[in-house]
Amino acid sequence: MSYDGTLSEITVETLAQRIAAADTPLQLIDVREPQEIAIAALPGFQVFPLSQSAEWMATLPAQLDPQAETYVMCHHGMRSAQMCQWLIQQGFTNVKNVAGGIDAYSLAVDPSIPRY
Repeated sequence: MSYDGTLSEITVETLAQRIAAADTPLQLIDVREPQEIAIAALPGFQVFPLSQSAEWMATLPAQLDPQAETYVMCHHGMRSAQMCQWLIQQGFTNVKNVAGGIDAYSLAVDPSIPRY
């Protein structure tokens, strides 16, 4: 997965506002591992672990809407950036990386979400 364009990012505060105010369903993707999801997760996110990409890479573009507002999250924002780049290469047009990931979300938005 490589990409040389500029990646759009969204802050966790803006993500929380978008989720709360969304009049249409947002496409929410979490690329962390199942054991990470077990510790901390946000409702509404579909889980596609980056390490298991061989299992979902061929079918994922057909499962999702390439024009939908899409937010991708991981622990700190590195793996999600890789996923965003891959989605863009697949023709997705409205993809944003969640800067700081679930760790930043726990710190800035919802301290009840465990940090790890």
